[in-house]
Order: sequence, then C-alpha cells, then structure tokens
Amino acid sequence: MQIVERAFGLLEVHHADQGEVIQAGQAILEALELKENQRQKPKIVSNQVIRHVEPDHAILMNSSRRAWGNMLLPGQSLFILETDPAGYVSFAANEAEKAANVSLVEVTPFGAFGRLYMSGSESEIDSAREAAIKALENITGV
Repeated sequence: MQIVERAFGLLEVHHADQGEVIQAGQAILEALELKENQRQKPKIVSNQVIRHVEPDHAILMNSSRRAWGNMLLPGQSLFILETDPAGYVSFAANEAEKAANVSLVEVTPFGAFGRLYMSGSESEIDSAREAAIKALENITGV
C-alpha cells in the first residue's frame, strides 16, 4: 500500500516471509540514510472504550465507515485509539487482534493521526486495548 499526502504519507510492505519484510525495511532505511533507533516514538493521542453501544449509534457508525471493515453490533463495546505518527495504529491493531477475539471495524494508518475502531465483548475489548497500549509503550525511539 502506498498513500501519497503532502505531509503524512504511508508506505506499507507485505510478504508471507517475515524475513523479506525486514530486509525491505532495512533497504528503505538505508536509502533514506536512517537507522531504526532514529524512529519517532509513538504517542497515544487518545484512547477510549464505549461500552454497550446502543442500536442507533451502531447504525450511525456503520453507515459512516468504509465498506471493507466489520460491522459494529448493538450491545458490543467499541475501542477507539488515535496515534501519532499515524502508521503505528496498524501495529497496535495487529497486537490487539492477537490478544483478543475482537473485530476490526476500521483503521486509518495515514494522515495527521492514525485511527483505530475495534468492536467486541466488553472483556475482549479491554484485553485488546491493554495489548495495543502496552505494545505502543514498548516501542523505543526519539
């Protein structure tokens, strides 16, 4: 994926072999004459859990999102996370999904802030939130 914006673009690299992704990342850093330890440490701009979403609010949320994500269902909890830089929200989403049985409603990993919307049961959302925040706090950088 490549998103070109004036100030907040994104380049995302995927491969079935994690070693290939790591090698691609190293090649990109070399081309930019940067080291991994020079990366910007992520900041959590906001994080919020909305518990037991009402049916009317679920309809509003589902009608305003992109078509590719899962739907927010009435009665579920909704986890909302914003990060700076934006790309770190993808990492947070991945860690949250590994830690809990949640649904990815929407993720925007580019722009001024990254935004993540996840839904699930209250306990699963709490576990996902904890994993996402812990993962972001463990990233080193400047």
